[in-house]
Order: sequence, then structure tokens, then C-alpha cells
Amino acid sequence: MALASLIQGTKAAMVVPFTLVNEIAEAATAAGGAQGAAGNGAVEGQKPSGPPSLAFWQNRSISLVDMYLDQGDPSEKCGELNFGLEYDFATQTLKLKINQGRDLKACDANGLSDPYVRVTLLPDKKHRLETKIKRRTLNPRWNETFFFEGFPINKLQSRVLHLHCYDYDRFSKDDSIGEIHLPLCQVDFTAKPTYWRPLYPPVKMKLGELLVSLTYLPAKNTLTIGVLKARNLKAKDINGKSDPYVKVWLMFGEKRVEKKKTPIYKCNLNPIFNASFEFDVPWEQIRDCALQVQVMDFDTVGRNELIGKLLLQSKNGSGPSETKQWQDMIAKPRQSIVVWHRLKPGD
Repeated sequence: MALASLIQGTKAAMVVPFTLVNEIAEAATAAGGAQGAAGNGAVEGQKPSGPPSLAFWQNRSISLVDMYLDQGDPSEKCGELNFGLEYDFATQTLKLKINQGRDLKACDANGLSDPYVRVTLLPDKKHRLETKIKRRTLNPRWNETFFFEGFPINKLQSRVLHLHCYDYDRFSKDDSIGEIHLPLCQVDFTAKPTYWRPLYPPVKMKLGELLVSLTYLPAKNTLTIGVLKARNLKAKDINGKSDPYVKVWLMFGEKRVEKKKTPIYKCNLNPIFNASFEFDVPWEQIRDCALQVQVMDFDTVGRNELIGKLLLQSKNGSGPSETKQWQDMIAKPRQSIVVWHRLKPGD
């Protein structure tokens, strides 16, 4: 691959009828892909429909897109980057212009950062390019352009643009501010799009995500949670895998009342649980209870380890999406509310 750089100085819940758990999971996955194609952040000048070959590449790259979609919780946002893309079909060259950042996370004691951006085209991690360092600012302006030469369009659309913003430290390891993944099969290169995209904590610092459905049936006083599937779980074992299972506790205040759990899935970071658990909760108490969800790694020898957890309740859940899902469940009884949640660390 020939690379050259030229530096110029200038989260929603889905409402579906309650049905079989695996059907819910399929519907949620399909909807998630559609939302991801729209992207997080505004796109200037991008056409509503993709390039003619987009459908083909969406089918071909479904796992790649699913892995790298920016689906971070707004509460985890670390700032935004503004960048533009162009593709020269005649010379098979991708042009990337990194314009500016805003509201970046402060990493230094003075409340500022010394940001720069590292650029790679995944899965290739060996060849990387970097912007200049901008000193003592949370709103840097780079206006730098990079060229990736020798990329036929079909090869380019199998890559993921990775922008990783760092804070430069002279005497220690540079701190990560946040990163962006953009699957290039989603980009309409004929539109020369410009993006504002949110930065989120690096994937290696993430614990994974869990797809959960909630349903309440007032006539039966039944609260049902569907533990559908997980993705990109953090590896806890020496083989680079985990043996995940999920524990669900019904809670009233700090008191644990009833526990359910899924089977264990060996050596799997993307397990499909398709488990459904029912709890008896009177309507008048539905706002006072909570569901504590823990994704665990099973160990034959030693103590089982926590991978990540969620707290689902009407107020003060473990995140905004967790609280909203509970509130939507109350507002729409007898319907299943399906949401992907980012797992949170233990205390």
C-alpha cells in the first residue's frame, strides 16, 4: 500500500409488539444497522441514499459495520472532530482533511489538553499518520490534509477510518482523549461529505454492550426482561476470550429480592443468550423497583469475574439510556422496549 501525507498549514429505544425473544433480537439488530448508517453527528452535503454499490457492501461488511459503529452513550462523549472525505476515482486516492476539534476532554492539570490526531485505515494498524500537536487547547484547528494512494474503491470500502485523538505528554505516555470509527462502506464518495463526529472512549477501555428488552403487563403484574445478546465483551481469560453468563436481580431499594441467570457460553465475546425472565411486580410498585444486570465471566478455578453491569430503573439508572428504557416501558405497557446498553464497570 502506498501512503503519502501532505500537511497544509492553513441512543433511542425501539417499540415493537411483544413476540419471541429471537425475533426481537433480529428486529433490533436490523434497526441498529439502519441507525448506524445514518451516523452520529451531522453530515454536510451527504445525499440521503448511498452510492450504487452500497447495498452490496453493506451485506458484505455487516460484521465490520456492526463492530465499529459509534454507538456511545452521550454521557461518555469526549468532544467532537470535524473532518472531510474526498475520493479521486481516476487516481484511486482517498483525501482526508482533518479540520478542527471542539469541546475536547481536558487531560492536563491546567484544565486543557495538547491534542493531536492519529489516522489509520483498519484493519491495517502498521501504517499511521498524525496531525501536528496543538498546545493548551480544547478547541484545536488543524486544517491538515492526508492522502491514501493506491486504493481501488472496492478495497477502500472494506476499510474502517480510525481517528484517535490523543493528549501529548512530554514525560509520560500520551493520554487517549477519544476515538472515531467510520466504516467507509457507509460513505457516498460522490458527495464529498464533511462530518462532525463525537469522540468516545477507546474500544479497549470498553466492556461491551448488552441488548435488553423490557415489557410490563399490568393485567398480570408481570415485569419481563429479555437478555438477548451481547457484543464486544471484554476478554477476561488468558486465551483472549470470556465465558459469559448474565445474572439479573430484582431489587427494591438496596434489597435484592429475586435472582435469575442465563446459561454459561464458553469462549464467546459475542454470545446470543435469547433468555427471558419474569418477575411479579404490582403496578403501584413498578416505579420503586429496579433490575440489576451483571454480565459475569465464569471461572472453573477461582472466583467468577464481573465483566460489566447495568441498573435499570425509573430514576437514576446506570445511564440515561437505562432510565429512559424503564420510563418507556411504563409509558407503553404490553409493548417490548428493546435497547442496546453500554456495560458499566463495577464499583
